Amino acid sequence: MFWFLMAAMVVVIAAVTLAVLGSGDGSGGPAAGGMADAEPDRLADPLPADRPVGPADVVRVRLPVAPRGYRMAEVDDVLDRLAAELAERDARITELETALAGAGAGLAAGGPPGPGRPPLPPREIPPPADEG
Repeated sequence: MFWFLMAAMVVVIAAVTLAVLGSGDGSGGPAAGGMADAEPDRLADPLPADRPVGPADVVRVRLPVAPRGYRMAEVDDVLDRLAAELAERDARITELETALAGAGAGLAAGGPPGPGRPPLPPREIPPPADEG
């Protein structure tokens, strides 16, 4: 009697396993009555791949949290600081590009090179002394 109950339990476990996994040939999916594919643990990278990362992109980033993951407030503070520094860097680059364009236009119009400095006079180079 003991062996009959053990065999019956094995058959029941095998039947439940096959029912859960689907047909067993690897083609079982939701349409075939099997289990659906699991969602990936990591989210898709929200940063743009076709252009440089901007401050708004960094503000929108939210990293996934694990049971023993990171402290969200600390990471959010770092991301906020990074976004502010990127915005400051972009403003400085725009300022320098504008100044460079203005200096280039001043040189094309025959103005002095540099901000308010006249060009240096040409320097005469003395001929080499004859040692002999």
